[in-house]
Amino acid sequence: QVQLVESGGGLVQAGGSLRLSCAASGSMFSINAMGWYRQAPGKQRELVAVITSGGSTHYADSVKGRFTISRDNAWNTVYLQMNSLKAEDTAVYYCNQEAFGLGSRMIYWGKGTLVTVSS
Repeated sequence: QVQLVESGGGLVQAGGSLRLSCAASGSMFSINAMGWYRQAPGKQRELVAVITSGGSTHYADSVKGRFTISRDNAWNTVYLQMNSLKAEDTAVYYCNQEAFGLGSRMIYWGKGTLVTVSS
């Protein structure tokens, strides 16, 4: 069973930085990509950043130039370095994994970590 456990959230002042980590375990199939999503109160969950097995990265326009996604080679941990944080970055951040196996596409989610940015 795949488990994704996020950590690193907390309260930070606007302009500050945080680094989120996602510890992944139990993956038995080929991982295509891992990413970070976020959901603010009253809003839909949205993509923040994704990194593929080939190392390509993609960012939401709202975080480009401020956030950086990275991973270790074994897909054990995925990171999200968040700089120049803004109040609008306040949300629960979720780790996501996309894998392929047995002819199916599988999506896994962590339980989330709360990031609160005070203005």
